Amino acid sequence: MRDLENSAWQHSMQNAVRSVSELLDCLGLRPEDFPSPIDLENPFPLFVPREFIARMNHGDPTDPLLLQILPTSDERVQTPGYGHDPVGDQHVERAPGLLHKYTSRVLMIASGMCAIHCRYCFRRHFPYEESPRSNDQWQPALDLIANDPSIHEVILSGGDPLSLGNQRLRALGKSLESIGHVQRLRIHTRFPVMIPSRVDSAFCDWLASSRLTSWIVLHINHANEIDQALIQAIRAMKRTGASVLNQAVLLRGINATVALQRDLCEKLVDVGVQPYYLHQLDRVDGAAHFETPTPVGEQIVDELRKLLPGYAVPRLVREVSGEPHKTVLR
Repeated sequence: MRDLENSAWQHSMQNAVRSVSELLDCLGLRPEDFPSPIDLENPFPLFVPREFIARMNHGDPTDPLLLQILPTSDERVQTPGYGHDPVGDQHVERAPGLLHKYTSRVLMIASGMCAIHCRYCFRRHFPYEESPRSNDQWQPALDLIANDPSIHEVILSGGDPLSLGNQRLRALGKSLESIGHVQRLRIHTRFPVMIPSRVDSAFCDWLASSRLTSWIVLHINHANEIDQALIQAIRAMKRTGASVLNQAVLLRGINATVALQRDLCEKLVDVGVQPYYLHQLDRVDGAAHFETPTPVGEQIVDELRKLLPGYAVPRLVREVSGEPHKTVLR
């Protein structure tokens, strides 16, 4: 059964749409339907699973899911203050693939592969080829964690850690479990949103069996991303005992209104996911057209506090390179 489950999500990856022309054909759209020219030669390639395309509105060039992944000429605009490493990842690497920004926790770049290519990705220029590609190559990072008793939490990120197979995830998890002072495992992933079948029984068995307290942080930007398959995947993860949170990015023209954020937050809490962070855009080259002014984000969160219970309101944050914590704006 597990082999069948593994082949399901891997088949989805293999059959993801990689060309703009095919994407537009799937949606009944033409390049001239968009105000900004489509960028067919963008070095950051298109990659989108068909499960996600199925949630887009057919024939709608303003669909909020489509706009997150469609390469346009706006990405070629050079904007002052934007760069290749907007959050300072490369200044805090303590071992290959191991980032140590904040007290008591470290982040492992578990994989350079993602289930989708978001056009605003703050790691779109990250040198993934320099990070470990096998569990053996993680040994220097594991040794560093083992020798630093101040580290209580390990974050698996990327890329997307769920692009690793269950066997490799379990092996990496076992190595972390063997370090006594590590108590928590946090997994940042968009995989369950893009390809819900990735949350298979082998993955859930591993989460349930781990001695580490598990936190799954999803990345959902719009209520339309939440369908029944994702809801089932969320419920499966919660049955393991893991806590499930969400972080979103405030994106101009996609989710930057009170109404859209309210819809998202209510839908999240209705399926048992706590809104965690609403990020101001990380200023990565190619993404300036997505930025929403900070006062707009502050006003949105202020209004959400009037409309929703406290547990349903995310914190508006910005990550500032070199700072010892997220900067909370609201």
